Amino acid sequence: MKTFTMALSLFLISSISFAQTSEVKNTYFCQDELGAIPIRQGGRVKPLYVHANELIKFLTGKNRYQNLSGVQTYCLLSLQGLDLANNIELTARVDHIDAQKFLELPTGQKTIAIKDLVEELPSLQREVRKQKIKDSKTKALQTLLNQAALYREITSGQNWVLPAMTNDRVDWIPVTAFLREDKIVAAKELSKTPFLKVINDEVQKYEELKGTNHLLEYRFVRAKLPVVSMILTLLALAALTLFKRFTWCLSFSALTLFTQLALIIIRILISGRAPITNMYETVMFSGFGALLLSLIVGHLKKEKVYVYMGLMYNACTLMMMNFATGMLSESISPLVPVLRDNFWLSTHVTTIIMSYGALALSWILANTVLFKKKFSGLSIADENYYSDHIYTTLKCGTIMLGAGIILGGVWADYSWGRFWGWDPKETWSLIAFIIYMAILHGRYTSWIPTKRFIALVAGAFMSIMMAWFGVNYILASGLHSYGFSEGGALFLGSFFLVQTSFIILTTTGKQKLLKTSEIVG
Repeated sequence: MKTFTMALSLFLISSISFAQTSEVKNTYFCQDELGAIPIRQGGRVKPLYVHANELIKFLTGKNRYQNLSGVQTYCLLSLQGLDLANNIELTARVDHIDAQKFLELPTGQKTIAIKDLVEELPSLQREVRKQKIKDSKTKALQTLLNQAALYREITSGQNWVLPAMTNDRVDWIPVTAFLREDKIVAAKELSKTPFLKVINDEVQKYEELKGTNHLLEYRFVRAKLPVVSMILTLLALAALTLFKRFTWCLSFSALTLFTQLALIIIRILISGRAPITNMYETVMFSGFGALLLSLIVGHLKKEKVYVYMGLMYNACTLMMMNFATGMLSESISPLVPVLRDNFWLSTHVTTIIMSYGALALSWILANTVLFKKKFSGLSIADENYYSDHIYTTLKCGTIMLGAGIILGGVWADYSWGRFWGWDPKETWSLIAFIIYMAILHGRYTSWIPTKRFIALVAGAFMSIMMAWFGVNYILASGLHSYGFSEGGALFLGSFFLVQTSFIILTTTGKQKLLKTSEIVG
């Protein structure tokens, strides 16, 4: 094996073309074209491009290293298992102050070389086992432990597995066992790039037998449909503001819907399930659902203001999908058992997420009215006009929220043997429903005047954010553990602070009154 490894290294250095970067000069056969090959990890087959970017980002917070792509970085790290050297020095962030103290980092230093972190594996394991309470320090240490273990697995060559075909059987084996000496010698007689030939020949056999579903995901991720959707949404908002003719806005809105629909359909084809099983997917689906609902209601009522609401909220969700990547992960993972019943998945969860989208429309318009009234001026007639539209979206959202809670009770009985158990997710959904029912009742009976109604609607959405994000990011307890995530506590706290401050600012002091005013068009 040592003889082969030495010959392999010499051959690669001398005969295989390599890319030039500022730091890593020899990339051996690690080229971006490898991103399209299949790899089996996380319970499913996916393209190496997706897997490599996910792992490098988990390790460093970025999906590339200097001038190397994620695929090249992952490939070079994996080849260390074949004793092929490189000078890649990955660093991990250490933001928690207690974790910094544990690792004895110098004051002000918030990063550590992952190679050094690997040496701390035994002490990290002992420290994590000692922690009885799962607090922020424990989570930070557990993340560092996972990063160190993953880096060691990658650099040993055990993480990168390739399909080895034996008749109709597929064996997934590590790259260190896949690149056997006899295969390389035989391929060398037929190709100037024998290593790529060995890999591509096996991949071709695999695709002939198992299909090319991984290539669909590869092209899907490379197309960056969330970015395209965000640009189209912003163009639609610009057209709504700048042009008197509604045609341009409507055209961009329709293109946005089609792009997001393609995003959802392709994600369904890849995962084989409805795209509403993690935080990224619920944010994506709520934005799409809200825009679709706003276009339908706007068409029926012949009002542009609904399109404004839908586009604004859709822009918010798409910005989260594209920029809040530390909080929302676009990874596609196998479903936990409780989510595998597609009927309940497509009724309870879809209804709940659609209700969030509908209530978000009322939140968008309520905040816009508060801003307009405080800083630009708004007539009483216009305030009542927009209040009626807020009331319409509020009714739609509250009805769907109530229906979603009832369907959730049926699902709970089906999955856990009880209709209601005061689980945090159930409790906060009920709290949000009661708050919105109280507002609707107060508006219907004129107990809540228009001025107070708009401010209450803006504030009420904080209960939805608590039920949606707070239970997952802050409480992180209960039977809905399949949805728990990391990294959103700061976002949610900031949202509550900004929303509360904005309501206080816009509802106190003098407000401008005009005879006429417009928000849209």
